[in-house]
Amino acid sequence: MNLLRCCLPCIAALLTAMPLAAATSARQTEQQLQTIRERIEKLTGELGRDAAQRDRVTRNLREAELSVGEARQQLQSVQEQQSESSAQRARLTEERQKEQQLLDGERTALASQLRVAYAIGQTEPLKLLLNQREPARVGRMLGYYSYFGRARAGQIATIQQRLVRLDAIDAELSSTEERLSELQRQRQTRLEQLQGRRNERQKVLATLQREAQSRTQALTRLRAQQADLEKLLRELERSLRTAPPPDTNTAFSKLRGRLEWPVSGRLVARYGEQRASGVRWDGVVIATERAAAVRAVSAGRVVYADWLPGLGLLTILDHGDGYLSLYGYNDQLHKAVGENVSAGEVIASAGDTGGRTRPELYFEIRRASKPIDPRPWFRRAGPG
Repeated sequence: MNLLRCCLPCIAALLTAMPLAAATSARQTEQQLQTIRERIEKLTGELGRDAAQRDRVTRNLREAELSVGEARQQLQSVQEQQSESSAQRARLTEERQKEQQLLDGERTALASQLRVAYAIGQTEPLKLLLNQREPARVGRMLGYYSYFGRARAGQIATIQQRLVRLDAIDAELSSTEERLSELQRQRQTRLEQLQGRRNERQKVLATLQREAQSRTQALTRLRAQQADLEKLLRELERSLRTAPPPDTNTAFSKLRGRLEWPVSGRLVARYGEQRASGVRWDGVVIATERAAAVRAVSAGRVVYADWLPGLGLLTILDHGDGYLSLYGYNDQLHKAVGENVSAGEVIASAGDTGGRTRPELYFEIRRASKPIDPRPWFRRAGPG
C-alpha cells in the first residue's frame, strides 16, 4: 500500500505529461515537414532555372503545359458550377410543378364550396334561425355554416401562401437561369483560352520534334532530364532521412506482388527497355485516357508535386524505408507536398505533359534513390 502511495504521484505526473509530449512531438513533426517543403521548393526553383538556362524549348514547354493545366482546371470548375446550377434548376422546376398542382387542387375545392354556398343562398341561415320548430337542427346547421366559412377562409389563406411561394420559386428560377447564362459565357471564354494555350503548346512540341531530328541534340536533352530527376531524388533522400515516417499500416517491402496498378491502360514501355542510345527506361509507361484517375499504389506521403523536365507534372510519394513511387506526365495534380494518402486514393489525373503526344502515365519505384523494376510488385501482369 505504501508503495502504491509512492507511485501514484509519479503516475499522475506521467499522465499529465503525455498530452504535452504528444503536442510537442506533433509540432516537431510539422516543423520537420515544413523544412522539407522549403528544401523541395528551393530545389524545384533551382531545377527550373537550370532547365531554363540550358534549354529554351524546355522553359517554353513548362510554361505552355502549366498554362494548359490551369485553363483546364478553370474550365472544370465552371463546368462543375454549371452542373450544380442545372441540378438546382431541375429541383426548382419540380417543386414549382408540385406547388402548381396543389394550388390547382385548392382552387378546385374552393370553387366547389362556393358553388354549394351560392346554391344554398345567402338568406338560408336567416330562414333557419326564424324557424323555431326544430331548435336542435338549427344549432347544428348554424355550426355547419360556421365550419364551412372557416374552411373557405383557410383555403383562401393557403392559396395566397402557395401564390407567394410560386412567386419566390419563379424569382429563384430566373436568378438561376441568369447564373447559367453567365456560366455558359465563362465556359466559352475558358474554352477559347484553353484552345489558345493548346495551340501554344503544339508550337513548342513542333519545335521539339524538329530539334529531335538531330539525334545528338535529342540525346543531350534526355540525359539532362535524367540528371534533373536524379538530382531531385538525391536531395529528397537526404531530406527524408530526418523526416518522420509516413502514416502506413504495412511496410512497403511486404507488398511485393500485391499492388494494384496506378491507372488502367496498356504498357507501351517497360523497365530497362532502351529509349535512346545510352538511355534506358527506369520505370514503365502506361497509355491511358486523358483525365483517367491516377491512384496511389500504397499509403504514403507526398514529397514532390510540381513540373519536372521530361516528366511534366510529377507526383512523388514516400512510402517509408527508403521506398518512393513516381507518377509522371499528369494533366492535373490533386495532392500537395506533405499530404498523407492511402492506398488507392486518387492523387492525379493522367495527361500528356512533359512533351508527350498522347495521354500516358510514367510510373517508377525507387529504393534508396535507385530505380527497380516495378512489374514484379503488381498483382497482375498488366494494368488492363
